[in-house]
Amino acid sequence: MIQIVPRCNVAVKVLLLEMSTLASTTVLVTGGSGYIGSYVILALLSQGYTVRTTVRSLSREASTRTALSNGGATASDLARLSFVAASLEHDEGWAEALKGCTYVQHVASPAPAELPKHEDDLIIPARDGTLRVLKNAAAAGVKRVVLTSSSGAIEYGHPPQKQHFTEEDWTILDGTRKVAPYLKSKTLAERAAWDFMASSKATSKMELVAINPVFVFGPVLGADFSGSVEVIKKLMDGSLPGCPDLFFDIVDVRDVASLHVLAMTKTEVAGQRYFAANSDQVTSMVQLGQIIRANRPKDAKKVPTIQIPNFLVHALSFFDKAVRVILPDLGQVRKASNKKACEAFGWQPRGTQESVLDTADSLVKHKII
Repeated sequence: MIQIVPRCNVAVKVLLLEMSTLASTTVLVTGGSGYIGSYVILALLSQGYTVRTTVRSLSREASTRTALSNGGATASDLARLSFVAASLEHDEGWAEALKGCTYVQHVASPAPAELPKHEDDLIIPARDGTLRVLKNAAAAGVKRVVLTSSSGAIEYGHPPQKQHFTEEDWTILDGTRKVAPYLKSKTLAERAAWDFMASSKATSKMELVAINPVFVFGPVLGADFSGSVEVIKKLMDGSLPGCPDLFFDIVDVRDVASLHVLAMTKTEVAGQRYFAANSDQVTSMVQLGQIIRANRPKDAKKVPTIQIPNFLVHALSFFDKAVRVILPDLGQVRKASNKKACEAFGWQPRGTQESVLDTADSLVKHKII
């Protein structure tokens, strides 16, 4: 007699098999204590993967687990997470970190709050660290590396009249327009990654995909967050007397993470780079403040309403190193096309208002504001 297995039981067995397969697939996330890295870990754990992450010091493990719990990770999720100490500037720890990994999400990159004394302080760790990860990943038999690059590797150094960008563009480092050290570091790191993939026989079986996020907002998971969120914090905490003439092309950190995971396994996207950007228009700093004031008036009492003239920002830069960082961006509008990512993955990012308000709410929730 042929036994007919009910469809519901078949579906359950298939689901359990898929879950078991994912749990046996280990993904390394570099820089897991960072803002984007934490969300990539959350996305992977929510899909059932086993995750290993690198941190510069294992002293960061407890705070990272707390942040992930704040982001919704359960005890069973966190049981599939382990930590390894490894630095982009040293070889130690990488062989251990990559052992048995099928995929790598290379998120880690130096990102200081102010200009370094010398641009090589950023460029060398970013470029050499990326090559260090790729070389060790190839030696470990990793199937694919997803590299967190940046819109900074695409949109800068161009004539000011160029405002719309696709993945075919690259930041121009040898032109007449000066490019900030951080943007140079992201450009040279991604260039080095593609050059390595093209030239190394050891990578014949390893694939690379690059994700290039624009300005990243979204809920913070604790007191440790990215420099991009500082824009919302400074708008809300009264540290700005007015808004510089800055424009932001925005994407939500949760959508950046989801795009990283989508890029990890889809066969036909290997060897490609993808902008991570929402479909909204660019938003000025004044408009960001208006969004917060209109929707969160109780938390927006210190949000400035006026725009600071550019000449005054230039004057302030003589006394404040942080202000010097934004000078090249004053009045500049840059818009990334997300068409390629949306078509390749069916990716549908959040809009600007949701990201801004969720960021603001999280800053209040964690008593940062």
